[in-house]
Amino acid sequence: MTTLVWDYSREYESERKDILDAVETVFSSGRLVLGPSVSSFEAEFAGYHGVSHCVGVDNGTNAIRLALQAVGVGAGDEVITVSNTAAPTVLAIDAAGATPVFVDVHPDTYLMDVDQVVAAITPRTKCLLPVHLYGQCVDMAPLRAIADEHGLVLLEDCAQAHGALHHGKIAGSMGAAAAFSFYPTKVLGAYGDGGATITNDPTIDANLRRHRYYGMEKTYYVVETPGHNCRLDEVQAEILRRKLGRLDQYVAGRQAIAARYVEGLADTDLVLPVTAPGNTHVYYVYVVRHPRRDDIMEALKAYDIQLNISYPWPVHTMTGFAHLGYEKGSLPVTERLAGEIFSLPMYPSLPEETQQHVITSLREVLAAL
Repeated sequence: MTTLVWDYSREYESERKDILDAVETVFSSGRLVLGPSVSSFEAEFAGYHGVSHCVGVDNGTNAIRLALQAVGVGAGDEVITVSNTAAPTVLAIDAAGATPVFVDVHPDTYLMDVDQVVAAITPRTKCLLPVHLYGQCVDMAPLRAIADEHGLVLLEDCAQAHGALHHGKIAGSMGAAAAFSFYPTKVLGAYGDGGATITNDPTIDANLRRHRYYGMEKTYYVVETPGHNCRLDEVQAEILRRKLGRLDQYVAGRQAIAARYVEGLADTDLVLPVTAPGNTHVYYVYVVRHPRRDDIMEALKAYDIQLNISYPWPVHTMTGFAHLGYEKGSLPVTERLAGEIFSLPMYPSLPEETQQHVITSLREVLAAL
């Protein structure tokens, strides 16, 4: 049986009764769009993060896009972020009409190098968009200070950091707003697409709700400002409600798997994940490094192990963003990482024997290099 980097089948088997009951709850409620499941999930997700407001949307990309629009980011504005991220982070900036500006990342944690942010600020800069990558948070205190000093909006991309802590503060509670994805692979994943934006600001909340529903506010037939159709599905919201109660359990499972990887691979020449000071890592993905990454991944196929790379192509090198003018070598750490990083299987229901197969196989492959 092929070992995959992610598989939901065992989780579904263990939670099947609850998942199907969630579907039945919605189908028998008489409300299929923006009903009680969405509103209840929004309240509970906001409560989990200790904030006042949550707006459920259809995916994580739109969670970022609507957040940017809700704080007034648009055409002519620049948003500082990173290239070592999933493309949707940058696509959301582009969809909002703004221009992404990239800074490099730390070579050990792969997170935004906050020391490079000030030099990237121009008169057009409107927003800082740190990506809490792979399951841990960017260093937020100095970033917050930069935002305050320069009058910038601070938005968090939390798509990969559900439940992560930074000096005791939960990811999503440290900016003007924060965007989440509930894509099935996420720490808190739906059984389809989903997303949400959270905030303590009632004005941002009102803007978000208007933008996600055609720009309508008081009645279905009146557009207050041009908006979108970005509603969180009622079925996915009810499933997420059930799974939210198990989020801490999911995190603990991922951390236990990470600990077994450390125990089994610490004496190899793989570079294992580094947790930044003050962070609690939730291991959305377990990213390792090796200069012979491609050889290792090819050799593992003989062991029926198929792994993933997060991410092999930095966003600034993609043809779709060539117009931004970033030349090869402009983000050296990001570009070097793209040739060395790969992800080991990581999901709470990963069987221990499967993980041990990965560890044993990796050790054999590394020894043969």
